Amino acid sequence: MLGIDVGGTGGRAALEPLAGAFGDERVLISGPPVAITSGGSSALAVTGALIEEARAALQVRWPDARIVAVAIGATGIASLVTNPAASLAALSEAAGGAPVALAIDAVTAHLGALAGEPGAVVAVGTGTIALGTDLHEVWRRVGGWGHLYDDRGSGAWIGIEGLKAAIQTHDGVTADASALLSAAESRFGAAPTWPAQLYTRDDRGSVLAGFAADVAGLAAVGDVVAARIMTDAGTLVARTLAAALDPALPRRAAGLGGVFAAGGEFTAAFTAEFARLAPDASLVVARSTPLDGAVRLARLVAAGEVPAGHPPYLWR
Repeated sequence: MLGIDVGGTGGRAALEPLAGAFGDERVLISGPPVAITSGGSSALAVTGALIEEARAALQVRWPDARIVAVAIGATGIASLVTNPAASLAALSEAAGGAPVALAIDAVTAHLGALAGEPGAVVAVGTGTIALGTDLHEVWRRVGGWGHLYDDRGSGAWIGIEGLKAAIQTHDGVTADASALLSAAESRFGAAPTWPAQLYTRDDRGSVLAGFAADVAGLAAVGDVVAARIMTDAGTLVARTLAAALDPALPRRAAGLGGVFAAGGEFTAAFTAEFARLAPDASLVVARSTPLDGAVRLARLVAAGEVPAGHPPYLWR
């Protein structure tokens, strides 16, 4: 089986024997992040390249084997790719004729975090998206609309808020974000160069998310402005997750993604706000990663247990 996870920070693929235990004898492959241009998302191009690399790796590791199922979770598929269903035949052909399931990244994040159980999951990396689903009848998406006007609490959102605070101190509007200004200048150079660097990039979201690490680092050592940004981020992510708790689903929820590694103010605010908004819900620890979720989806494809599809969430 081949599971693929494609996002703003990079592409990842995992080959795994169908007959083996989950996670056993896994071969990992990495690829570039998704770029967003005037023509849309590069998610399918990144996916195609990962499939080619996976087939080459398959012949090295298991020369007599073939790919029997492919599952892909990719950012921007529903909103930045024209007619995702039209790509299925080409993806299947690239994989040697194997059946393919193509999903938004929230689906594979959900399968990773809750291992197929119904509930709500929020994935927080470069962007933020939540999905409440039973993977059959109920599909409730919240967020995931991109960093220009959404992705509340995501890595890109944190990076933007950090730069906004830094530029206000640079301009003399405030004086409290000098540490963030110094960190931003260390990463990007002098402030007047930032527009040319950021506005023109195809990977702007991931570059902004990279600065989130600096914001989180400053929050961890007590910087007041950075700590406030991380607190606000955690609060916003909790609200996104709570909104995905569809009444038809069990009151079970989880969060996963790179931003959760920041801990500190982010995690404290996330936990407190979610408990306030959904006091009857159980907030569980995510069982595994979105890439694991893609492998789980590939296993379902191989077993014939994936329905025909649920656009705009899942195409089969």
